Amino acid sequence: MQLKTRSQTQKEPTIALINIVFLMLIFFMIAGTLAPPIDKDLTLVKTSDLEGREPPDTLVAHADGRLSLRGQPVAGAKSYMAGLSPEARQVVRIVPDQALPARELVRLGNALRAAGAQRVVLISERAL
Repeated sequence: MQLKTRSQTQKEPTIALINIVFLMLIFFMIAGTLAPPIDKDLTLVKTSDLEGREPPDTLVAHADGRLSLRGQPVAGAKSYMAGLSPEARQVVRIVPDQALPARELVRLGNALRAAGAQRVVLISERAL
């Protein structure tokens, strides 16, 4: 009677895989530190206490739908566009209030475009 010899199953090359992952980890750790560090004597500017103001030539859209320019009320998009020079009509900037409904903002943008604005740009706060 002959016994069948068991064929050895090949083992998975887990050691090789671990070595490759380890080398990749080392590579990315070194590559991530190639940028020179900031000077230790440097103190960065803190902007948390600055008062936020709209840029001077922008139309401010308040939460209740009112429009203002440099603190003065504006009757509407047509009257705002009528007071602009042809160069200023190329790009019209709006600073919308966070609580302004999106529908109102879209209506305002469409009204500005209909009144002659070439481009309407929204100014927002960048969050870090």
